[in-house]
Amino acid sequence: MFEIPFLRPNLVKKERFIANFEKIEESRIYSNYGPLNKRFEEQVINQMFDGTGSAVTVHNATIGLILAISQSKRPQGKYAVMPSFTFAATPLAAEWCGLIPYFLDIEPENWQMNREQLEQTVKLLGDEIAVIVPYATFGTAIDLSVYNKLLEQGIPVVIDAAASFGTMTSEEEDAHFGKGFGGAVVYSFHATKSFGIGEGGLVYSMDQDLIKRIRQAGNFGFSSSRESVIQGLNSKISEYTAAIALATLDQFKAVRENRRTIYENYLQELCRAGLLEQGWSIQKLQGSVVHQFISILSPGSHSNQEVVELLASNSIEVRTYFSPACHQQKQFQSYPHSTLDVTEYIAKHIVSLPLWEELNETNVQRIVKVLGSLGREKTR
Repeated sequence: MFEIPFLRPNLVKKERFIANFEKIEESRIYSNYGPLNKRFEEQVINQMFDGTGSAVTVHNATIGLILAISQSKRPQGKYAVMPSFTFAATPLAAEWCGLIPYFLDIEPENWQMNREQLEQTVKLLGDEIAVIVPYATFGTAIDLSVYNKLLEQGIPVVIDAAASFGTMTSEEEDAHFGKGFGGAVVYSFHATKSFGIGEGGLVYSMDQDLIKRIRQAGNFGFSSSRESVIQGLNSKISEYTAAIALATLDQFKAVRENRRTIYENYLQELCRAGLLEQGWSIQKLQGSVVHQFISILSPGSHSNQEVVELLASNSIEVRTYFSPACHQQKQFQSYPHSTLDVTEYIAKHIVSLPLWEELNETNVQRIVKVLGSLGREKTR
């Protein structure tokens, strides 16, 4: 056991959702887009997206990606263009939709998919592109103008925004990331996410017909007569999950503020220790992010494995998202890709540091102090 673990999920306490559980017992409706699920979807649209667009819940974000890709992709296409620097769920979702992942590099500062490579790839592959799947890296907002233009050209876009629920854009702080986007935006509600409910997710879009198709496909492809008329699966969340989601939404503002404070503590300590002048670097974020963790790059002369071992020797647990990158993993090694120099460098140096809600200033100071000892005598 680590004295400072990487994650300590802190889901909403039962006192906040027990009243909704009682409503489930009264209604005896337990699933199938029930009244609590409907209420949650409506509240998300009203509270987070200012009443703009439509949304449907899904059992998890991976299922959300599968459904969004399957209901968006061009039938003549065969490639799903995406960054290699993403979670394995993204290329796996493309595989489940019968597509070939095509990996691109990321930009060195913001870690979003390389927009110059994307433009070149669109010209190169043309109609062979079935869908483009950018990743909003670690919850950041990304430049949607590029993807709006692709939508206008008839190229479908599904954004993997797994950690971006609650992220506000840089243009106006009251605009949720993804608001008004005509493609699909997929968010995760896994227990480890900042908006954690155990398992769950959400697909948002301005395209109401797309959301209707995803909802239908997530219910076995049933028509109103319960005849399966399109390829489907079962992606529905239970009313119990919806009850937890509603309670989580009620307290999400406090969670956002707490996590922002911890992130700012990290930045202060990193600056105080002078690490950002000593070869360490962090992601350049866009917008206001509800951080799941904080990722930092080790100096060029030190690999992330050295950092992981150093921190572990001081009873601090960290991870290395995403190392190896997707194109380096056995399942995806055979797929086509662009040059991936930035991805491979970051995969060799990235360290994801703990950021959970009870993490205090003393914990943060201890973590940064150990980081500062890299290459010197180990600090206890």
